[in-house]
Amino acid sequence: MDHLWEKTLSSQEIFKGKIIEVRVEEVELPNGQKSNREIVKHPGAVAIITLTSENKLLLVRQYRKPLDRVIYEIPAGKLEPGENPLDCAKRELEEETGCTSASLIHIQSFYTSPGFADEIIHIYYADQLVKQANGPGLDQDEFLDLVEVTLEEAHQLIKEQKIYDAKTVFAVQYLQLKKYGEL
Repeated sequence: MDHLWEKTLSSQEIFKGKIIEVRVEEVELPNGQKSNREIVKHPGAVAIITLTSENKLLLVRQYRKPLDRVIYEIPAGKLEPGENPLDCAKRELEEETGCTSASLIHIQSFYTSPGFADEIIHIYYADQLVKQANGPGLDQDEFLDLVEVTLEEAHQLIKEQKIYDAKTVFAVQYLQLKKYGEL
């Protein structure tokens, strides 16, 4: 066993909601001491780096209550129980942008905040977009604007802190590396 391992002594559910579960776990530390860990359980998510035929990045502009502000993000959504990430990416792409793509390529998966949450996000890339006649199919509680930006405009949105989340900053950096042939 790894010398950094923390042994779980007990686990208590504090909250179970529609999206997350919060647990407090008592652990034994590597030095034998005890401590508590507050853990957010999350089903995982997908996000799609989506380029139009004009080489513009599709972003959604939406209000985020935890931040109490509007930000720009790449299209994304939560995995349903047992859902395959690729299937979720196809669904979210169509729901949020009104587009489908003949090709969705998995780029990277990463944990968003491993210090307190187990949320993993799977990033896909799509550039062969086909607009659907019916347009976006947003959920009843989902309100957003679809925006197309150049890579330079995306960099400016980062500077202005209008792009302010890790998955979208990752997407912009990915496109920057792709543009200069470093991928």
